[in-house]
Amino acid sequence: MSSHDAEFKLWVGGCCHISTDLQFGIRSLEDAITDSERGGDEGGPAFDWDIMLHLGDIKGDQGLPSDENGEQYLEQIAAARDHGREHFYNLLGNHDASGPDEETQWWFRKWIDPTGENTAISGVDNSARPFPVTGAYDHYSFEVGNMLFLMMGDRNDGGPPAGRAATKGYPAGRVFSETFEWWQHMVEANPDRLIVSCHHHMLEDTTVASGLSEGTDGGYHGYREDGAPEGASFIYFLDETPHARAFEQHLEANPGATDLWLGGHTHAHPDDTHGGRSHVETKWGTHFVNCSAITRHHGGKTPMTRLFTFTEGSAQVRVQCYLHTSQFAAEGWLLSAERTLALARPFSQ
Repeated sequence: MSSHDAEFKLWVGGCCHISTDLQFGIRSLEDAITDSERGGDEGGPAFDWDIMLHLGDIKGDQGLPSDENGEQYLEQIAAARDHGREHFYNLLGNHDASGPDEETQWWFRKWIDPTGENTAISGVDNSARPFPVTGAYDHYSFEVGNMLFLMMGDRNDGGPPAGRAATKGYPAGRVFSETFEWWQHMVEANPDRLIVSCHHHMLEDTTVASGLSEGTDGGYHGYREDGAPEGASFIYFLDETPHARAFEQHLEANPGATDLWLGGHTHAHPDDTHGGRSHVETKWGTHFVNCSAITRHHGGKTPMTRLFTFTEGSAQVRVQCYLHTSQFAAEGWLLSAERTLALARPFSQ
């Protein structure tokens, strides 16, 4: 736990797009880590955190991920002085996906490896994690006190329209039935827990630019005719079925079944409200928070992350937004973006 034993501090980001920013001499993820531990070079303060969730899109540009990209990731998280490899929990993003003619998700399983199946290369030792994980690389869980995290990766593999092409990270989100059924079972089997669902994508009509065609119409995502552009900003496919709305239907029928949905994918400035929705919205009794993006140059938005502070005995979570550059506002905490969200029950360690 954090230096304050009554608090659990969850640092959440995504979309570091390392290889894109490296072309501009920027080490996006490393810079965010050093900002958190040592303070930023433009005056942003350091801050405590217990674990970091990176919600996908480690890979930048439009090419397929390579061993070099894996090495770049490990080099950048090695900049952490106060946290080890085991403090980083990862999800698959659409840019991290294998190509249609490659071994399924070979890169993510080899280099990122959240369950620790390939420790010799990834460095992930599940037994050393502060909160060990259970499950598979594309859907796994872990517990922090009475809080249950359900981590689901995007399955943008296998070829368009539901999967990526060989040279383009198509944006429409997808899960397989196995993942959805697992999530549904875990939610229904844990009615007395605080449940935090995490995916690279948001759900439809929940946060900024997450409506049909809003991702492309708003200029947040590139238009790929054969890649379901209407679903560019949210989980659009269940297996090969478009516009399935599996999660939305479950939450609509069971309001309050989960507490938080954390995602990213759609890079935006902190005050963007495309579609009439902001980064933080509440629907079906669930708080949806877009935590993206860390990158400076992939999409050209504002590099930012979010810090969630859960306090023992409190049924509220503090959500802060940290800017990692000064292009939008002063580097550090953006007070206008801070929120306090109500939970279904008090957090307990």
